[in-house]
Amino acid sequence: MVPATSAARRPNTTGLRRFLDLQEQRDWMHGRTILRDADERSESLELRLRYVARFEKLLTRPQAREVLEILGRYGRDCIPIPRRTERHYWSVSCLPSTPGKALVRVNASWMELFSLYPDGGGIRALFLVHLSDFTTDHSLDHGKVDEALLERCVGTPEDVGYFFPRGEDIFAIKVRGCSSISKFLASPHALRAIRAFNLTHMNRGRNAYQASHCYSLADQMLSGPQGQSREMDNPARSGT
Repeated sequence: MVPATSAARRPNTTGLRRFLDLQEQRDWMHGRTILRDADERSESLELRLRYVARFEKLLTRPQAREVLEILGRYGRDCIPIPRRTERHYWSVSCLPSTPGKALVRVNASWMELFSLYPDGGGIRALFLVHLSDFTTDHSLDHGKVDEALLERCVGTPEDVGYFFPRGEDIFAIKVRGCSSISKFLASPHALRAIRAFNLTHMNRGRNAYQASHCYSLADQMLSGPQGQSREMDNPARSGT
């Protein structure tokens, strides 16, 4: 287990390097270690109260149970030391007013990381990852997307799609249905790609979306035992 690291030890660094050195980050990304998180969370009562009504509205939606289940898994497995970095390096929004009618959205720095949307009575997810993690030759060539790999990461081929957002080395993966979203999060290759992208943007500095952080949703994401994160099943299997 990696010992807890104080920000005071690295006062002149930015991003996650204030808490974790690059080797610790790489080890977490590849599922080789379990990071020890903070025991307590810092909190803004004013901000918590601001989004209580939105959270209660979300709970009335038919997708609420699935949303909280997937979000809890994402918080546990995809964000390093989430208690220590909450709000300042990542945040979660509830029923954000931005276009798209998302139910929840996770952000870091200036980047969207993950969103859940209604899909009939169910849900669909949008994952942002590095394109080079999903091309056959690890290039940025849009024509080299490894569609067979994507299909292996979900329940059925019909459950996955993708597009190319603006920006270098960014790839958007759409996954439909709670079962396929869960399988995607359980795939060693997909999980490592999610972690890699999240590390990239959490290392860019303070989160620009702190004011939209919904503590009630974050409670669901951080409800598991502190310092715990699922280790990947044989991460070397996916070959990078």
